[in-house]
Amino acid sequence: MASCLNCDIWAWIDSLPPPSQWRKDSMAISICSSDSSLATLNVTVAKIPSSTSIFFSMNAKFSLPVSLWTSKYLQIQSNSSKLLDEEAVYNLLQNCIQDVLKYGPSKNIYVPRIPKINSTTSLKCIFNLSFLTLAYLICIYEAPEDIRYNCLHALMDQLTTTQSREGAKVLMRLLGSNTEEQWMRSLNLAITNWNLERRAANRQLNAPSPLFSHAHSTFGLWKVQLYCPIIAMEVENSSGSTDGQLQFSLNYHQLEGVIQFNYKIIIQDKWADVQLSIDNIRLDVVGLLNETYMNQRGAGESEKHFPSRISLQLTPTPQTDILSVSVSKSSENPKREIEVERSMEGSFQPSNPYLGFKVSAGEAVTSVLKPWKFEESARGDSGNLNWFLHDSGSGREVFSSRPSMAALFQPKAWFRNRYTSAYRPFTRQGGVVFAGDEYGESVCWKVDKCAIGKRMEWEIKGCIWLTYWPNRYKTFYNETRRAEFRETLCLTVA
Repeated sequence: MASCLNCDIWAWIDSLPPPSQWRKDSMAISICSSDSSLATLNVTVAKIPSSTSIFFSMNAKFSLPVSLWTSKYLQIQSNSSKLLDEEAVYNLLQNCIQDVLKYGPSKNIYVPRIPKINSTTSLKCIFNLSFLTLAYLICIYEAPEDIRYNCLHALMDQLTTTQSREGAKVLMRLLGSNTEEQWMRSLNLAITNWNLERRAANRQLNAPSPLFSHAHSTFGLWKVQLYCPIIAMEVENSSGSTDGQLQFSLNYHQLEGVIQFNYKIIIQDKWADVQLSIDNIRLDVVGLLNETYMNQRGAGESEKHFPSRISLQLTPTPQTDILSVSVSKSSENPKREIEVERSMEGSFQPSNPYLGFKVSAGEAVTSVLKPWKFEESARGDSGNLNWFLHDSGSGREVFSSRPSMAALFQPKAWFRNRYTSAYRPFTRQGGVVFAGDEYGESVCWKVDKCAIGKRMEWEIKGCIWLTYWPNRYKTFYNETRRAEFRETLCLTVA
């Protein structure tokens, strides 16, 4: 039996001869092994007697193998020099993708047929990524305890390599946005379950996956897609105690985000302007279980975190060709409406030799505060974009403050029924959308003329804060979590 130190399943399958040249009815490779026992996680390919079909399987190898997964039957060509031809490879890939999605919360699974890929390198990357992702989910849900921990860490190390991340970008584009969402919900539901299992056993474990993001540059558009299970986000502050129902609801959600910029290049006589403007910033907190289950086991699907701050920084790399950076929005200087009301009261009493006058003056100050405040700034050659959510009652920033005890009992406070109120600062689903109609400001870099015709890179760093304040549930618990991401986007100055 072979050993797969770098989990290159594609290379192993590609090297297998046709079944007619096998000495046995099956061949196997070990993905990982346990430190505490002789158990291993194996991938096996076996031929079906009196047939031109084969199948793949995963099993935990102890003294006797424990079957964890079996593929569909694959037809093979008897006159081929390799085990799988192109059609069989795509069928196996499709099988892996379908089985990954079956572990997700959605019962209505539609998997588009993966189109033919011209690049062998790209096909290898997405095949390995799909197979290893399936192995990761199978380990969480099916594998015995003896090999689960070691194998999960070994698989996650492979899934977070540069090669796997590049494969993920290709696969996500091939799947399309809708199937991509289902894929990430399957993966993050498994990550959530694994974290909770480790915590229940009082075993320390960092989140087995950081925030996943991928970026795409094309046709004057920059796009970053990001996902992160709530349980993997770092807790910045928390207050109060929570019960099992509320914690269940808070844990089984994930952050989903889309960040889109339009860019335009204007060639001047002695320099070029690279102008970047906001197209769409969309953030949603989405349940990883269906609504019925959330209501039965938890405090309801509406008890969840909400976006409270977004911070983006865009920096050209390298910066040797940058002459200057400019932002298009001034710092806000909000107006205050001041109304002064004066009144006088007089009375005359004959028994009193003095006239008595009562004079009163009142002053009322009215200020209008939007729930979301947007700030744009520049530091060095970086453009910075920040959105802050404010408590409409106290005016304080939500991500760094806590609701007062008195406000928690006010039924008309803005964070109560925050997804159904007419004055809500979110969409009805609990997300936010910052579009170019209101946030169409831009950042502009002047680039030296020597950079014209060159391909340049911009780094986008982001940090997203999510806050929980009680919605309908009666609790004093509140918390804020944060997640960070970093991506590189490209353009040609032409």
